[in-house]
Amino acid sequence: MKKRKGLIKIAIDSPAAAGAGTQAKLIAKHYNLLHLDTGRCYRYIANIKISNPSRYNFRYIRKKISKLRIKDLQNKMLLTDKVATVASIIAKDKKIRKLVHSYQLNCAYNPPLKYDGSCLDGRDITYKIIPDAELKFFITANIKTRALRRYKELKRSNKNISYKDVLKSIKKRDKNDYSRKISPLKKTKDSVLINTTNLSKRACFLKIKKIIDKKIRLNGNI
Repeated sequence: MKKRKGLIKIAIDSPAAAGAGTQAKLIAKHYNLLHLDTGRCYRYIANIKISNPSRYNFRYIRKKISKLRIKDLQNKMLLTDKVATVASIIAKDKKIRKLVHSYQLNCAYNPPLKYDGSCLDGRDITYKIIPDAELKFFITANIKTRALRRYKELKRSNKNISYKDVLKSIKKRDKNDYSRKISPLKKTKDSVLINTTNLSKRACFLKIKKIIDKKIRLNGNI
């Protein structure tokens, strides 16, 4: 795989509903970086399995991933609970994971020329996908805050769900993310911890921006 030189690479790991996706989008837009929500890659494959089970096999998935574009990951169907459940199972498949990792690495190290770098968020970005990232963040918040955020998000979509159910789901996801054998969620020593519990989206972005700008001044990146 060819690697473009002179890129800024930002890696973000976080538990569910901590606000990492929102911050990654804001960072990418501000610094002209390619943004990839890595978890959506597995959701994309899960949606294929659900909507077209007869064609679901490794060869077909390899073909789909080779042609995958960022805009394909914006499909709202990828946000359903059913897709999330199937995606968590698919993510344990080593062959599928290898395919997805190759795609993610290409996004990180060889984004389209119009971008000045990349910003990826997920569960294993800081130590598995971009271990040499110039900037690494671990974004989190207390579990009740995260559950409330996800609950409000789902209610806006007119989903008939209770806060109690969402809290239970978040706890289960945390347990799976932190304890899984393949690429578990963990904070690396060189990742900056950002706790968003008492921060607005804007305040959180400004806090991260200050760290990035300081790094740029010191190293002359971007």
